[in-house]
Amino acid sequence: MLTDFFKHIFPRVVLKRNLRLSYTFCLGGLAFTAFMIMMATGMLLLIYYQPTPDRAYNSILFLESSVFGGKYLRTLHRLTSHALLVLILLHTLRVILTGAYQRPRQLNWVIGCLLLLLAVFEAYTGYLLPFDQLAFWATQTGMELLTSIPFGGFLRSLLMPDGVGQVLSLLRFYALHIVIIPLGILSLSLLHFYRVRKNKGVLPYL
Repeated sequence: MLTDFFKHIFPRVVLKRNLRLSYTFCLGGLAFTAFMIMMATGMLLLIYYQPTPDRAYNSILFLESSVFGGKYLRTLHRLTSHALLVLILLHTLRVILTGAYQRPRQLNWVIGCLLLLLAVFEAYTGYLLPFDQLAFWATQTGMELLTSIPFGGFLRSLLMPDGVGQVLSLLRFYALHIVIIPLGILSLSLLHFYRVRKNKGVLPYL
């Protein structure tokens, strides 16, 4: 699977006609590129971020005001997260409109939907980390909405055992945002690209 992933990202041969813009627009590849940029910028942000309720916001202020390129780095990370969601949504829409979810690509369609859900959840967990007023109330609203679905109360207690903005809740969002969800997205991306090559996709020379 790993070999097919790298063959898909760095193909040995590319047909000239496939270099032209087409209805696919390489949206999947662009989304994965945005994800890799987020990974790189996120790792740099980790150097200064402090995941505690009393230091999180001040660490963001320090990053933006006292670290060379810190404000640019954080802005790039935030804008790339928006781009990732837009690209995945457009990619999903393209798959629906072209019928690319049909046999034999049903499994890859399910994997793609899981990637979309993980990307949305990744954005949600990252929203709390700056720990400003907007982040606090947006997360609070999201948690209240969560309780309206089946098993929502259990999920809320799992994500936030001590309430929005408390030590354990912030730490769990932090762990989800920087480790658990990115590893899930990366693993599913590997499987997604592997299935594209296995099903030949729209590239007959694979």
